Amino acid sequence: MIDRQKLRINPNRIDEINEFLLNEENPLITGLVDVIEKYGGIEEINKKAEDARRLDSLLEKLEEKKSPYVTDLQWLQEQRDNDAFITVPDYRRKILGDKVDSMTWDESFAVTLEISACQYFPWVIEEAKHSIKNQDLMPGRFIRVRNMTEQSGDNDVIAFAAAMQIVDASYVETLDTKGTFPGPDGAPANIHLGGPDTITGYFGGVGMPNEFALKWADEYLHYFTEYGVKQVLNINPGSVLVGYMMHKLGIDMEFKISVFMGNDNPFACLWTLMTAKLFSRDDGTSPLIGFNLSNSVNNETIELGAYVRDRFGFEDVVRIEHHITETYKSIVRQPYDRLDELVELADHVKNISAKHEGGGPEIDMKREHPSDILDYFREKAEIIEAGEMPLLLRNYLDKHDAVNRTARALTEKGLTFIAAQKLHKE
Repeated sequence: MIDRQKLRINPNRIDEINEFLLNEENPLITGLVDVIEKYGGIEEINKKAEDARRLDSLLEKLEEKKSPYVTDLQWLQEQRDNDAFITVPDYRRKILGDKVDSMTWDESFAVTLEISACQYFPWVIEEAKHSIKNQDLMPGRFIRVRNMTEQSGDNDVIAFAAAMQIVDASYVETLDTKGTFPGPDGAPANIHLGGPDTITGYFGGVGMPNEFALKWADEYLHYFTEYGVKQVLNINPGSVLVGYMMHKLGIDMEFKISVFMGNDNPFACLWTLMTAKLFSRDDGTSPLIGFNLSNSVNNETIELGAYVRDRFGFEDVVRIEHHITETYKSIVRQPYDRLDELVELADHVKNISAKHEGGGPEIDMKREHPSDILDYFREKAEIIEAGEMPLLLRNYLDKHDAVNRTARALTEKGLTFIAAQKLHKE
């Protein structure tokens, strides 16, 4: 018989790790501390982020810049306050009719309705109009992959942050220092690699080489303190560890691990969550707020990942995020549609989200411009010059329709969801 006790970690090994981390001459930790001190230290960073995140601060910034987005945000507030969006009970009645009167709803297993990628603030307004007209649900979580420097230039990053507070939805930004493409200073992460034409060169984790993990921390603290951006995408083991350390040191940050990191089996989940546990705060919290597994995972892997998560006390901390649809081009074999599998999971795996990166494949494939993951990396000016912004908006609204298809399927099975909570009231 195999002796499992041999897997026990010797406390001396923990002592050795602590000694390494706490050594004043450790150049890795010193590099991270230097980045944090550049922004004034822990307390100053958290205070700046909290002040920057306030809705009145964001609106004031937009007014100072004479942004046309102020009018859009005021409209969104008015629609919310006038109860223009369908309530959750009315939505259920719309789907189920009088059958709803005899049903009970377990909110503890609610699935977060997630959409990706909402690249441009005006799309939120178009989606809201679409939702009011059709009595649809707005997502409870938005993912963004737009260039941060570009969207800072047109104030999109500020307007989006304000919109999320108005509707009460969580959102994630993607920093420019992600290795796969030139960073905010225009320098490539790896001199041997370019854009999508050399993407296979990134296999094996060379996407954030050398100093890029600390550059990621630096860029994060810039947007955290300037605009209050709290949740960002994380794609590399090094920057994930840096994020754990920043949170452990006291920075009130959060991140989600991207599908691109490739956690595709239960042992990969164990590795990721074990490190999160080791660096969790004394109150049990971790900056790992979202854990997007690989597109290739099956329900068993999700269940086993949830088993690890729950045993480590992270059930309410770490949301497992799963792609239900994907862009039609450039990322997965099509048709890709995981809705039926989600419905099978949703009654026994808590704190999961249904992420919609594409429209339903039967819809997407017929579009003049099917959704394409490579569109995320195009410049706004180039898209406009090509006359393709309406096509990309159409792709986004197809994703919105896929979100609502999922909400319908969950409702038909007596299962619950989380939509934008200030819009769709209980």
